[in-house]
Amino acid sequence: MTNQVLEALKNRRSIRKYKAEQIKDAELEAVLEAGEYAPTGMGTQSPLMVVVQDKDTISRLSRMNAAFTANPGGDPFYGAPTVVMVLADSTDSNGFADGCLVMGNLLNAAYSVGLGSCWINRTREMLDTAEGRELLRGWGIDDKYIGVGSCILGYADCPHPAAKPRKEGYVIRT
Repeated sequence: MTNQVLEALKNRRSIRKYKAEQIKDAELEAVLEAGEYAPTGMGTQSPLMVVVQDKDTISRLSRMNAAFTANPGGDPFYGAPTVVMVLADSTDSNGFADGCLVMGNLLNAAYSVGLGSCWINRTREMLDTAEGRELLRGWGIDDKYIGVGSCILGYADCPHPAAKPRKEGYVIRT
């Protein structure tokens, strides 16, 4: 059986090189709407998405994120012109899992509208710093929120990667 959704799920890949061109507002809104419709435990809708398109703020976030990598001078956002940070309510027992579902929806929706995307880790670590908490407060976000991940978005400036073969034993039927 095939359909557009299943094909998008099978073909989406992480993109790690982007054109400088900013994405279109309609594309961003479609991706964000998909994030808003991610399932959440008990329908709480507790995750938050913070959209950053300002180059200086993205550079700051990239520097903060890179501090937790083996390459602190690198760009873990790969030059993407848009970053969507997903935050979870740490007081919600389903909060982090709900944020992961939001991230998945963002990534898959991005591919479906022709954008490249990649899940960037270390959002929790960078937002747990004094500088990160200062940013959150500046955006009016309560201290109970923690980082789940950053979804970078943009137009790919590289060939679309091929899927790796699926591993043996991925599915166990009982």
